[in-house]
Amino acid sequence: MKENIAVEKSYAFALKVVKINYYLIDKKREFVLSKQMLRSGTSIGANLEEAAGAQSRADFIHKVHIALKETRETDYWIRLIRDSELLSLEEAELLREDCVEIVKILTKTLKTCKTNDSNKLQITNNK
Repeated sequence: MKENIAVEKSYAFALKVVKINYYLIDKKREFVLSKQMLRSGTSIGANLEEAAGAQSRADFIHKVHIALKETRETDYWIRLIRDSELLSLEEAELLREDCVEIVKILTKTLKTCKTNDSNKLQITNNK
C-alpha cells in the first residue's frame, strides 16, 4: 500500500491528543476543553481515512478540507488549554508544531488538487 504522510502524521497526532486528554482529565480534572481538543484532534485522521476511500475527486477534496478545518480548530483548543495554564508551554508548543505541519501538508494537498484540476481544464479547452 502506498504511504500517505498526512494519514500517518494525523494518526500519530491523534495518539498524542488522546494521551494528553487523559492527562488533563486525570491530573488537572479538566473535562470540557480537553474533550473539545480530543474530538477535533482525532477527527483530522478520521476525515483523511474517509478521503482515502472517497467516491469522487470532489468528495476527496471535501474530506481533506474538513480535516484542514479540524486541524485549525484543534490548534485553537491547544492554545486555549495552554493559556489557561492546564498544559505546559513546552507540551503545547510541541502539539502546535504538529498542527502546523499537518496544516502545511493538507494545504499543499488541496493546492495540488486545484492545480491539477486547472491543468485538466486547460487541456480540455485547448482540444
